[in-house]
Amino acid sequence: MTPTCLEFAGTCLSGINLEGMSVLEVGARDVNGSTRPLVARRCAEYIGVDIEPGQGVDRICDVKDLATVFRADRFDLVVCTEVVEHVAGWRGAVANLKAVLKPGGYLLLTTRSRGFGYHGYPYDFWRYGRDDMKCIFSDFEMQSLEEDPELPGIFVFARKPLAGWKESDLGTVNLYSVLHHRRIGDMPVHWDRTLSFRIKTWAMHNKALLKKLVPHGLRERIYNRVFR
Repeated sequence: MTPTCLEFAGTCLSGINLEGMSVLEVGARDVNGSTRPLVARRCAEYIGVDIEPGQGVDRICDVKDLATVFRADRFDLVVCTEVVEHVAGWRGAVANLKAVLKPGGYLLLTTRSRGFGYHGYPYDFWRYGRDDMKCIFSDFEMQSLEEDPELPGIFVFARKPLAGWKESDLGTVNLYSVLHHRRIGDMPVHWDRTLSFRIKTWAMHNKALLKKLVPHGLRERIYNRVFR
């Protein structure tokens, strides 16, 4: 989580009364910052979930299983920072984030935009822009939509309608794929077997070796091509 993500979260959350609220943080493992210190002491319940254990993780849960594990209309606030670019099935992830929110509940989400380098922890798939978020959250009441002022990224703070919510159909929405360098609808069925994916993941995990063996100029050209 970048400092600007935390600043955005702090600004948005300072405007709502968290007393008595139930809060879910998705992608809660504290690698480089978390919203937990901003929120946990002010709310009634704070649950952090992630796909692997670590500091800040209360339960292991995949984003695509949220509605099954916690049920629909469960939380007053859902926080999801720097996660959805790493999920191959982004539509399912978004659907679950929306589903577990109570009517009138808030979603705080941050992610990366086109121009941000490949960062496979363990995978990296998508880049989201302002127009993408307007479309994806057209069924919510947008409270704030901002671009990261320091690095390519987008910040969303939106509210689920109190009544009459109907989930938007995202079946025709295409996102920019960092594996394909263009907008696509869905990842291939066997995306983890594609040459592009294998090259990116190998290079990502062997940067030290590449630095040792490949001259700087050539290495920069490779990085610009592979991780653009």
